[in-house]
Amino acid sequence: MAEEIKSASEQKKEDWMNSKWRPMMGWMYMLVCTMDMVVFPILWSLLQSLNHGQVSSQWNPLTLQGAGLFHIAMGAVLGIAAFGRTQEKMAGANNGGAQTPTTGFSSGPSTFSQPSAGGFGSPASSSFAGSSGFGTAAPASSFTPAPSWGTIPIATTASGKKVVPEFNQPEI
Repeated sequence: MAEEIKSASEQKKEDWMNSKWRPMMGWMYMLVCTMDMVVFPILWSLLQSLNHGQVSSQWNPLTLQGAGLFHIAMGAVLGIAAFGRTQEKMAGANNGGAQTPTTGFSSGPSTFSQPSAGGFGSPASSSFAGSSGFGTAAPASSFTPAPSWGTIPIATTASGKKVVPEFNQPEI
């Protein structure tokens, strides 16, 4: 079966929808929030004052019903769309196909390294006699870590006998 060749206008129509859906989602969300939070409350109050002479009930925003699920969903959609567009731009898939200039750090030598002379732990910088500095190895410790959950701690006496602690358990 032969592949269909699309005209330039058909390709342009696809490109328009593919490239403009993110801004359209943002404009739609801004319009919905403006109408629900600004315009409709004013119209609701005006309508009540014209009909009854007083405002007796307050406008309840429709988008805040259901624990604001609309705003949570739109935040997720717009956030993921913005992240996806950022990834596309970084990959070079912008609207004209031209590559965007890359910014960032060059792959030069790291500025974080060991001090060449002096510094913490070197004998020249230590002002306390016999103290070990920050750069020296820690002395060996007799510390043993606590047992993990589900194990019973067992102690040994000086003679090498193992001692298992007794637990107070209720009798059934």
